[in-house]
Amino acid sequence: MLSRTTRCTVVLRKTECSNVWRLILLSYPVYVNGKPKRKTESVNRIISTPIWEKCPRGSLLKPKRDKYGIIQCRSKEDQYTCRYADHFRMVRQQEYDRIGILNDTEKPQSRERDSQDFIMYYKNAIRKYHPESDERTLYSWKRVAQILTEYSKGSSIPFNTIDASWLTGMKNHILSLECSNRKGRVSHNTASHYFSALKAGLRMAYVDGYLSSNVSEMVPNITFRQGRRESLTMDEVRKLVRTPCEYDVIRRASIFSILTGMRHCDIMTLTWSNFVNIDGIWRVDFTQHKTKAVEYMPISNTAYSVCGPRKEPGRYVFEGLPEPSWISKPLKKWIESAGITRNITFHSFRHTFATLQLSLGTDIYTVSKMLGHSKVTTTQIYAKIVDSSKVAAANAIQIEIDDEIQKAIEPARRKI
Repeated sequence: MLSRTTRCTVVLRKTECSNVWRLILLSYPVYVNGKPKRKTESVNRIISTPIWEKCPRGSLLKPKRDKYGIIQCRSKEDQYTCRYADHFRMVRQQEYDRIGILNDTEKPQSRERDSQDFIMYYKNAIRKYHPESDERTLYSWKRVAQILTEYSKGSSIPFNTIDASWLTGMKNHILSLECSNRKGRVSHNTASHYFSALKAGLRMAYVDGYLSSNVSEMVPNITFRQGRRESLTMDEVRKLVRTPCEYDVIRRASIFSILTGMRHCDIMTLTWSNFVNIDGIWRVDFTQHKTKAVEYMPISNTAYSVCGPRKEPGRYVFEGLPEPSWISKPLKKWIESAGITRNITFHSFRHTFATLQLSLGTDIYTVSKMLGHSKVTTTQIYAKIVDSSKVAAANAIQIEIDDEIQKAIEPARRKI
């Protein structure tokens, strides 16, 4: 056992600029080859408004701290920066605490794990932790395993070589990846998925004891950019319903999705045994393909009638519905024949359900439950594109403008 526990502290260091201080993480003692050393790390942040107070002894000044040891500042931005630095300190302190509790019998085992290959661990983690995950998650993890092999040029990646610098290099590499099916780099959101999968693997390795520090906390995520979610208006839905489709099963499944908000993958696997009638109300009992959550969804009589004549319990409701990779062309042809020129996919029907429900006054919590979202914040994305309520709110305040005010604003209106 180490004779002294390592302590991490955030301190200030003056820069060449006036009234600007760098945030530094000071750790002592850090043992290198059995000898205690003082280690300094830059937090890569600066502040300009720290609050100073006198030291208990003498006339020297020191930064004021709260009861948690966080440096206090006058500006909100600097205060936020200091809280970020304290989070960085907590992560590093946990790492040193974990190293400090290793006893002599555990150290040889730790050194043996340090030399093991992270790529092999990551591939095994896919089979161990994601045996029933959705296709998108599995694809991201498998693709990251390929990226790791390419990045290391076929060599292994020992755990003792993984640190914040290595992870930053992987982040930049993922952002610069070339797309496999078209020219150019992978999209920003695809890179975000890949990097999140990589960090998840590093967190698992930390929990399993292969990494002495939680490296995933040291490098920020690739921020996910929310894209535009296309949905149909009520008039466009009516046009689509009235328009004949070459494949009737696509038309029926699309209308069913608009009326229920169900995904293509869930609709495609529905059997007649999933439909239950309780007190005259039809309900669909199914397990979401994406989240594996069990759902009990009431549906309207219209939605049930779209399914067609009832058949044997084990038969699919929408027999012959094309796979996602094959449905795009016939679906696009049908949508264009209805006079809709926007890029509408099958998943847009789920967006249509959400936006229509919200615009018709259904509360967001009910819509969230009907969509099977685990968090209502996911559903709030749809609320942003419901323009009718915004227009109503904009026109809610009505006041009479007298002649004098009208004359005053008229010149400004002419300029516009």
